Amino acid sequence: MLNAQTDDQQLTRKEKAQKRKDKINELIKEEEEGAMIFHKQGLFGFKLNTDGWGLMYEHGRYKTITKTNIWWLDLGEHKNNKQDKITPSSNGYPVGNPYDYGKENNFYYFKVGFGSQYLIGGKGNKNGVAVSLIYGGGLSLGMLKPYYLQIINPTTSQVQDIKYNTADSSLFMNQGVILGSSAFGKGFGEIKYVPGVHGRLALRFDYGRYNKTVSAIEAGVNFEYYTDKMPIMIWNEAHHGTFNGYIAIEFGNRK
Repeated sequence: MLNAQTDDQQLTRKEKAQKRKDKINELIKEEEEGAMIFHKQGLFGFKLNTDGWGLMYEHGRYKTITKTNIWWLDLGEHKNNKQDKITPSSNGYPVGNPYDYGKENNFYYFKVGFGSQYLIGGKGNKNGVAVSLIYGGGLSLGMLKPYYLQIINPTTSQVQDIKYNTADSSLFMNQGVILGSSAFGKGFGEIKYVPGVHGRLALRFDYGRYNKTVSAIEAGVNFEYYTDKMPIMIWNEAHHGTFNGYIAIEFGNRK
């Protein structure tokens, strides 16, 4: 009785696998005949940049078998490779929040972009992997949030939060009085907004091409330019523009 049930389960799995193969073959045949097998897609992604991180949402509408019009939203943070994370300690034990010594601002960004996804490889490939070129650009909004440190004032012996400016610069850079970084929300009410533009160029490797589920890896480069300089570290020269590479893991669905 048990063997019969096992055989039935194995048969069911084989039948399901065969149905999936038949469906993929049908989609490949329709595409080769010029049919639009999907009409739109939406996906989310997490990006690791060479200078930070990002989260993205992208929506695409298929125009032809090889071309898809896309728009995207991108939110993340740029960091400086000179950032030096320090953990305050006493007698070898941590006593405060880790902080970035010499950091002046957190540099966040929000981007809205428009472009195209062009299929350059994988047509008729039964393993479902497609290679596409992604390109486009749009508007950027840079956000500089003052970076606060918690210190003990040597004059008043009071614990206080300070940012970098001419009045507090000596205390801000004095590691002997720094207790650690301030609470994450400190400084959000003082954000400086700087408009700009951005461009994007990438290759996308889509491993679920003939499925309703999007499963892809993307590697590319970003360029951003802002109307004002965007300082992160005190002793590093600030620039209007940024250029970085990135790799992203993406998932979503097609309809």
